Amino acid sequence: MKPDGKVVLLGDVNVGKTSLLQRYTERRFRDTVSTVGGAFCLRQWGPHSISVWDTAGREQFHGLGSMYCRGAAAVILTYDVTNLQSILELEDRFLALTDTASADCIFAIVGNKVDLTDAFAFLPETEGERQPPEQPINSLISTKLKKQVHMSDAIALYKKILKYKMLDEKNAPAAEKMCFETSAKTGYKVDHVFETVFEMVVPVILQQKTEGSLQTVDLNNIKTTKNIQSSCCK
Repeated sequence: MKPDGKVVLLGDVNVGKTSLLQRYTERRFRDTVSTVGGAFCLRQWGPHSISVWDTAGREQFHGLGSMYCRGAAAVILTYDVTNLQSILELEDRFLALTDTASADCIFAIVGNKVDLTDAFAFLPETEGERQPPEQPINSLISTKLKKQVHMSDAIALYKKILKYKMLDEKNAPAAEKMCFETSAKTGYKVDHVFETVFEMVVPVILQQKTEGSLQTVDLNNIKTTKNIQSSCCK
C-alpha cells in the first residue's frame, strides 16, 4: 500500500539520523553503522500512513538525496550540536536536494547529541525521555563537550531556507516551533520532533490528495460527443 506522505531525514554523516529514527520507532539507542543509500519505516498517524526515510550522509551517496526527497511532505535537516561544520553542510550540500520535495514541504531543523554538551545537565527533564545518568552529574560535566551550534544558528538557517524556497515567513510555521535540540541517546525531545512534524504534515497530505483527485480524469464519466454536422456543410 502506497504511503499517504513522506518525511525525509537529511544531514551529514555521523550526526545521528539513524539513531533518532531508531529511538523513536524502537524506543532504544544502539551503536549504528553509516547508512548506505537509504532505508525507511512506516508510521501510522491517525488515518494516515507516513513513510520516514533515513538517508546516507556520505558524499558518495549524495546524489541519491534528491531522489529520496521527491514529493516529500517534510524534510528533517539534522546536525550535531558539537560540530559547527555539520550545520554549515546543511546549507552548502543538502538544501539543494530538497528542490524535488513538495511545494508545500515542511522543514524542521534538528540539533542532535545535546547529551554530549555541558549544558545538558541543566536541561529540564521531559517525562519518559530522559534516562538517569550512570555517574553523578558533577563527574560528568568535566567530560562534556562545548556546544558549537546554538538554537539561534538553527533559527537563522530556517529563515534562510524560507528565503531559498521563496516562502513568506508570515505564512510558514514559526522558526521557534520548527527548530529542535535532541538526544537520540537519552531520548530527549525525540518524540516531540516527530510528533510535531507529523502534525504539520497532515494538512500537506490532504492538500496533495486534493490536487491529485483534481488531476485524475475518470474516463467512465466522460460522455461521448456526437459529431454534429453544421448547416453550412449540408
